[in-house]
Amino acid sequence: MDQSETANHKGRHPSVIVGLSLIAAASIFSVAFYSSRSQEDSLSVTGSAKKQVISDTVKWSSSFSRTVPESDLKSGYDQMGQDLAIVKKFFKDQGIAENNLEISPISVNKPYSNDSTTPREYILKQSVEIQSNEVEKITNLAKNVQPLVNQGVFFTTEAVEYYYSGLPELRIGLLGEAVKDAQVRANEIAKNSGRRAGSLKSAGMGVVQVLPINSVEVSDYGAYDTSSIQKEVMVTVKTSFNLK
Repeated sequence: MDQSETANHKGRHPSVIVGLSLIAAASIFSVAFYSSRSQEDSLSVTGSAKKQVISDTVKWSSSFSRTVPESDLKSGYDQMGQDLAIVKKFFKDQGIAENNLEISPISVNKPYSNDSTTPREYILKQSVEIQSNEVEKITNLAKNVQPLVNQGVFFTTEAVEYYYSGLPELRIGLLGEAVKDAQVRANEIAKNSGRRAGSLKSAGMGVVQVLPINSVEVSDYGAYDTSSIQKEVMVTVKTSFNLK
């Protein structure tokens, strides 16, 4: 290769480099423009749906106990046995069979005391739990344990909890309604730009909220209220729609 050809060859390098740079820049711009248009052509909206339900399952947790001197533990167990017989009869008289009662073994607790002169005592305790679909009956029964107290039993209602067994099926139904709600919201938002929501691009179910009626105490992790018989189930869904 002579000097003139070498010079011409070297002279072409800057133009080639510039050309390649323009092509690369155009490619980057095209990708960025496509990405921007892709984002502009979709809209993310959260939809929700709710329904009121009535609990169909109740769980009643209760207990009875005795406090006895440390030296008279055997007598305490005897008294607990007598109390248990009274408790079983009480439930039987209310139409609740013994096999529907979940009765725990007797637990023994020794209260702590800094006073060395105080007689040492033990607290004997036995728990009773009932799960039933007779919600009203069990609720009324939990409010009326006076007959047990009248017979010398130290009986305590610890909790009455209410559940809705149809939640899995209801959640599926509400999910569809929540998507429809999201589409309505997406259309309202798109109207401002003269467009409308098209096909559903993606959807992801949010948490389920089971709350007392008219409650606003929702949780980011979901909630399940067990204190009320009447509940409100709410489902949310995060959606993305193509825009037309």
